[in-house]
Amino acid sequence: MATIRVPSAVVRNASFNALRVCSRLQKLHAPMRCSIRYLQHSIEQPQTRPKQPKPDLTPKVDRGASKLFKSADEAVTDIKSGSTILSAGFGLCGTADTIIGAIARRGIDAVNGLTAVSNNAGAGDGGLAILTKSGQVNRLILSYLGNNKALEKNYLSGKIAIELCPQGTLAERIRAAGAGIPAFFTPTGVHTLLESGDIPIRLGPADKDSKQSTVLESGKRRETRTFDGKTYGMETALKGDVAIIRAWKVDESGNCQFRYTTKAFGIIMAKAAKVTIVEAENIVPVGSIDPDFVHLQGIYVDRIVPSTAPKQIEIKKVRTAEEKGADSSDRSANVIRRERIAKRTAKEFKHGYYVNLGVGIPTLAPSFLSPETQVWIQSENGILGMGPYPTEDEVDPDLVNAGKETVTLNPGASTFDSAESFAMIRGGHIDVSVLGALQVAANGDLANYMIPGKIFKGMGGAMDLISNPDETKIVVATEHVAKDGSSKIVDKCSLPLTGARVASTIITDLCVFQVDRVNGTGLTLTELAPGVDVEEVRSKTDAKFKVADDLKSMD
Repeated sequence: MATIRVPSAVVRNASFNALRVCSRLQKLHAPMRCSIRYLQHSIEQPQTRPKQPKPDLTPKVDRGASKLFKSADEAVTDIKSGSTILSAGFGLCGTADTIIGAIARRGIDAVNGLTAVSNNAGAGDGGLAILTKSGQVNRLILSYLGNNKALEKNYLSGKIAIELCPQGTLAERIRAAGAGIPAFFTPTGVHTLLESGDIPIRLGPADKDSKQSTVLESGKRRETRTFDGKTYGMETALKGDVAIIRAWKVDESGNCQFRYTTKAFGIIMAKAAKVTIVEAENIVPVGSIDPDFVHLQGIYVDRIVPSTAPKQIEIKKVRTAEEKGADSSDRSANVIRRERIAKRTAKEFKHGYYVNLGVGIPTLAPSFLSPETQVWIQSENGILGMGPYPTEDEVDPDLVNAGKETVTLNPGASTFDSAESFAMIRGGHIDVSVLGALQVAANGDLANYMIPGKIFKGMGGAMDLISNPDETKIVVATEHVAKDGSSKIVDKCSLPLTGARVASTIITDLCVFQVDRVNGTGLTLTELAPGVDVEEVRSKTDAKFKVADDLKSMD
């Protein structure tokens, strides 16, 4: 049988043309049809090399054996190098410090190359900070570094890889993994460096000439789709080999009960891991926990160890009688400026509103509410109905706000996990969200989480909080100028965006601007602080603005 040789280049680079050749040859020479059909099938069905299976890093679980282990050291002996660890906790609240300590004791030679997934990476010598300092964790997926200066320095110098992920997206990626959902679309992070994949994961040495760090590993660009005229980005589920969590009460079958804000990531992480290890403050017999009080079912828990590490408080804040009665003459100019902003911000809250407050100046606003105005304050780490700072005898390490500060609960409050919290936020159930800013633009763009090469704190929950500005009013409360004297109110943000066209109102120590974020027509000056005139505002504002006909006083 005669054969026709088809050049390999045609097969590799022009399969469509090759198929046309096959079709013509079939018509010319009938005996060749068998060989040609084989060639045609080979082109249509290219041979691919089988994927190499990933190594199994999952510790073995015997369903018939007891879940009780004598110690955390015994429970972590088979955690393998290269594993992905889901580490629960928010700040130092609810972290599995007993288990983390046991992993650290195994040493870097025994277990290393770990990827840790957490809201943040601990602080000082608490939480995951132990494992990043020991070098056992060399990759992190988190939303916020906070005040972990050592970790920030290690990232900026290229010693550790960090994948930033907005807090609500992180929670939903973990929840999706536990629910068997491979991916989902979210409005969070659209039109930012998160969408474009331009937040570096790992940096290299700085270039000698430009002094700019090189990028060894870039972020991943998000696929986008439009639903009902709005753009959404795709996020993938985030699974773990092992989850390490802490619970208040655990029965011998693994049913768990949590206290207050320790729920933040513990419940969803246990569901997203192949093996879950829980450290229990109290281990009780089966049946001791009322079925209505089981927050995490035993099906998700594989190993139970006694919790022996003491609880830590990252930021202890208390209220005192002296603070309430402080003489205004004793307050610094900085405090007076901040309180002026907070007092005006409080006017954005109407009776019955559900409100989320960012860290810093926004948290001061409730203290300026009138007694007849009741608002429900939501904290993204899992509180609805947050109260004031505690007195000394009310301090509870299991109850903190989004800034990791100790707080109390008002009557009627509730606590829940982070997935539930951000469903409230993204779903538009919050009436007003107040955030601070590094920069805010005339069209409503907001930048408040990063200064490339200098500050790398992470976005925390900010990108989620401003993800639905059509349903939740976004108020920016910030000092008018930065410490270096530069204006924070700009024509166009030069810093990485937290969100595009999101802010509706800007409140500073000098004035109030209303923002036409929908039409993009710019700023309108509507209120002035006492002693401030329009010309002072113009001199300290880098964006053009109109002056309202009925310009009012902020007080």
